[in-house]
Amino acid sequence: MILLLMLLAMIALVMLNVPIAIALGIVGIVAMVIADGPGVLANLPLVMFSGATKFPLLAIPLFILAGAIMNSSGISRRLIAFASALLGFIRGGLAMVNIGASMFFAEISGSAVADVAALGSILIPEMKRKGYPGPFAAAITSSSASIAIIIPPSIPMILYAVMSDSSVVQLFVAGIVPGILGGLLLMGLAYRFAVRYNYPVEEAFQLKHLWATFKDAALAFLLPIIILGGIFGGLVTATEGAGLAVVAALAIGLVYGELDWPHLKQAIIDGGVQTAVVMLLVAASALVGVYLTEAQVPQDLALAISSWTDNRYVVLALLNVFFLVIGLFLHSAAAIILVVPIVMPLALAVGIDPVHFGLIVTLNLAIGQQTPPVASVLITSCSIAKADIWEVSKVNVSFIVVLVLMLILVTYVPVVPMALVEYFYR
Repeated sequence: MILLLMLLAMIALVMLNVPIAIALGIVGIVAMVIADGPGVLANLPLVMFSGATKFPLLAIPLFILAGAIMNSSGISRRLIAFASALLGFIRGGLAMVNIGASMFFAEISGSAVADVAALGSILIPEMKRKGYPGPFAAAITSSSASIAIIIPPSIPMILYAVMSDSSVVQLFVAGIVPGILGGLLLMGLAYRFAVRYNYPVEEAFQLKHLWATFKDAALAFLLPIIILGGIFGGLVTATEGAGLAVVAALAIGLVYGELDWPHLKQAIIDGGVQTAVVMLLVAASALVGVYLTEAQVPQDLALAISSWTDNRYVVLALLNVFFLVIGLFLHSAAAIILVVPIVMPLALAVGIDPVHFGLIVTLNLAIGQQTPPVASVLITSCSIAKADIWEVSKVNVSFIVVLVLMLILVTYVPVVPMALVEYFYR
């Protein structure tokens, strides 16, 4: 009952156009004052400060900055040129290029919104110029960006690790196979669209041109090797890897000599704003988390559902439905910060591995990025394409089906995300 009242109060505030972080903070403060009296107010700043100063969270602004440097220094353009030379001979090849470039870009930025903003501004106009319908261009850009956040590094995974006290590195490893498999499935669907609607072939395959674009982008290909190799090799933590990503991207950008300083400055400001929003959410969620922990609400919820069913697969189905509904109304960061601490005891009670559950949560919220009314990634893509969100959504339904199939596969065939984790870490 307490949890329901808190959720209803927060939803009411959000519907009154109160920012989610502020609504979360208000609900948390009111609940703590009712439970412990006004004297608790003196401790609130310390609770918020300690909640927002966890070391792994430093990776978020650093990965956003690395993505901004990539887009401002010619790195993104070189990656797109190589992908076009590799896949452009396939019918609908530019759609394949879109997916491939998105998957690679996500290996550095970790953010679906940053992915769409960086690559969509280049690829969507080009797709429209080549004869692809605007809604299709926006849909493929949006969906490929969301599936790409399953591939490490991933900002939602970092947030989940902080909220659930899980290993960031193991989460990153668990995302490799589902991310690549999801990208290949999206490519297959894009090819079906291309054949059905006779989308164009970009260029004939030329080994000489492929080699030229590869050499031009050779330094860019070092980025994931440096970052992910350092993290998975145990040389750096995920947070230190984010700092390494910034240094490597900046060094490569300087070598290329194409850094667009005004664009980079604006991207840094935008990244700072995004980071501030996330950190305020984290700080506000700490208030709610302290109250829920003291009131034993997550444990009571776990006990109630466990007394009804202790079947892991039924619980996973319930949690999937719950996160899909939450994803309609909350951004991924807000959903992770608000919901994960509440449902984590339930997941542990029925024997769900925290790393496996992290992939399930991330995929659920990737789907939420595609489903209105919130749909942050879809809205960004539609804005770039200057396309109506409902027209794009009609096309995007097919790509969402792929994401849902991936969710079912990851949920009920745990070997897909967990095989590499088991091999390297357990």
